[in-house]
Amino acid sequence: MGYIFIFLIGFGLAVTGGVTIIAYMNFLPAGLSWADYFIFISGRIECYFLLIGLAIMAYVLYRYPN
Repeated sequence: MGYIFIFLIGFGLAVTGGVTIIAYMNFLPAGLSWADYFIFISGRIECYFLLIGLAIMAYVLYRYPN
């Protein structure tokens, strides 16, 4: 039961981070270049939720007993 709960936390973080990164893509039509976009999202903590969530999910899938 604990593995499922931790996996769902990781999934929620990954979804939150992915949606945030996609939402920030709305700055591209406003005149930002791709380089400026990546510099901007690298400074936003909520964009790191995608990486943290993926890492948590990978850990749980690796540790889940067969």
